[in-house]
Amino acid sequence: MNTVFTAGVEIPVVGLGVWQIEKDVCAELVARSLHIGYRHVDTAAMYRNEAEVGEGVRHSGVPRHEIFVTTKIWKDDIAEGRLEKAAEEGLTRLGLNHIDLLLIHWPNPAFPLAPSLRALADVKRRGLARAIGVANFTAPLLKEAVAICPEPLAVNQVEYHPFLSQDAVLQTCRRLGVAMTAYSPLAQGKVLHDPTIRAVADAHQVSATQVAVRWLVQQGVIAIPRSSHIERAATNLDAFGFEQTQDEMARISALARSNIRLINPPWSPRWDAAA
Repeated sequence: MNTVFTAGVEIPVVGLGVWQIEKDVCAELVARSLHIGYRHVDTAAMYRNEAEVGEGVRHSGVPRHEIFVTTKIWKDDIAEGRLEKAAEEGLTRLGLNHIDLLLIHWPNPAFPLAPSLRALADVKRRGLARAIGVANFTAPLLKEAVAICPEPLAVNQVEYHPFLSQDAVLQTCRRLGVAMTAYSPLAQGKVLHDPTIRAVADAHQVSATQVAVRWLVQQGVIAIPRSSHIERAATNLDAFGFEQTQDEMARISALARSNIRLINPPWSPRWDAAA
């Protein structure tokens, strides 16, 4: 499978997102997804299914060293001292001997960034996580974080799909050598009904979801589509048998003029202006 190399780790470019996947479904879904070829699973403390993700990893039959597990520390737990404890608790819930990528889930102005990043770096140095990063950081916040973190940041995970411009963050990631991961890459199903995306899908005889995933990976962006159905998960994974033309990529990118942001809770930072 294609991977992105960042901060000393290789991350599969398509992963399984498990946000809002119920506990009684999650373990089996993770195990079956790994069985059909996934090697990257993305969870978070806030999702309340880390234990089930760990169970799925253990029962998948896939060697642990082949699987890349990402989890995230919630915004209320990123104070120095508390962050380290939260990382330990997450690792216990997962039931694994290490986390492959540990992220701060959201920036929180209630806690100074430097001590939080110092604590995150300490987690890596202790061997609890192979790599560290952030999520939902704007371009200015990412610049600040990279400048002050004692260890390299591997990833910034943000909402990104054809209907939302993230050019400021993407260009900043590229300049700083930080990989970008796209959550909600299918725009919560909106890609299925867009005429431009459907036309590209028809031209390549693939699905609209495969077009959306392929659009991301051709930009060098990691995609973590969520699906509770193994058949759809299999389709999302299979985005490597075709290549979009420059014109197709540009047509899809132009959809960002609609600037649809799906995840915008009250604690969000002041987002970057659309390009």
